[in-house]
Amino acid sequence: MPLTIGSLQLDSDLILAPMVGYCDLPFRVICRRMGSGLSYIPLILDEAVLHRQTGKSSSDFVDSERPVAMQMVSRDPERLLRACERLLPTHPDIWDLNLGCPSRHVTSAGRGSALLREPQRVGELVRTLVTHFDQPVTAKIRLGWDDDSRNYLEIIEVLEQAGVAAIGVHGRTRQQAFSGQADWDAIAECVRATNVPILGNGDVRSVADIEAMRTATGCAGILIGRGAVGNPWLFAGRDIDAVPYPERVALIHEHLDRMVAYHGLYRGITRFRKHIVRYVISLPSAAKVRRQLTTAETPEQVYAILDAWHPGQRLPNSEG
Repeated sequence: MPLTIGSLQLDSDLILAPMVGYCDLPFRVICRRMGSGLSYIPLILDEAVLHRQTGKSSSDFVDSERPVAMQMVSRDPERLLRACERLLPTHPDIWDLNLGCPSRHVTSAGRGSALLREPQRVGELVRTLVTHFDQPVTAKIRLGWDDDSRNYLEIIEVLEQAGVAAIGVHGRTRQQAFSGQADWDAIAECVRATNVPILGNGDVRSVADIEAMRTATGCAGILIGRGAVGNPWLFAGRDIDAVPYPERVALIHEHLDRMVAYHGLYRGITRFRKHIVRYVISLPSAAKVRRQLTTAETPEQVYAILDAWHPGQRLPNSEG
């Protein structure tokens, strides 16, 4: 389904959620091709930009990813403005404010989900972006800091009044991190409370989950995070169990080749290990193959293991 954010018309309401450690350029490119409607460049720290510490994993992208949203992390309007101005020559399509990251590294400095405890500051940050830039401004939030401070409706109102074009809502608090069950009822409350498009996020791992979230929340779009790891086909409306082994292997080849070309051999293959276990997790003998795949040191070793393995058959030199 199409989705409109400000002046942008996206070709899909399914979007890869910004996830640090996963959403690097190689994975984003694959997900966009599969049907994700937007690429988020996740967790760009204002000080990293201002001190010119942005490297390959932080703010670069390719044109095939467009539209692209720069997800900024800051608690100071002036620093946020200067960081965005420095990134402006890359011509991002959207500025996104991170109000949901639960990482202690981020929240200990009063950023990410810690800002949910400061609604006034949230409004100042968003108004700074809306006032100074032509691109749509969005934000991604959680339901609150903890169960005793679920102030998502207050934050939604602040964001709407400040002029955001869309709001991503992860149906958990910061205290929950990624544990427990996402509260889709709270996401539905957000939808009813505002005219701003709400992008629902949390516990979408299958095609059935996509339809269930649409029905349960009425959200304008869906952010898919961990459910897309190992199954970027989800953006094309396919569950991983429907993807034949040869097709999985072909995408594993492409993904790993892209990782090595982008990050270099060591970083590329080590960072790819968390992806490959998800690509094969549902297949017979996956536990035995996983041990081999996660210790392989070159792409050639990975490909040899996959070429020797056919689901349902015993691995060469495998135990039991």
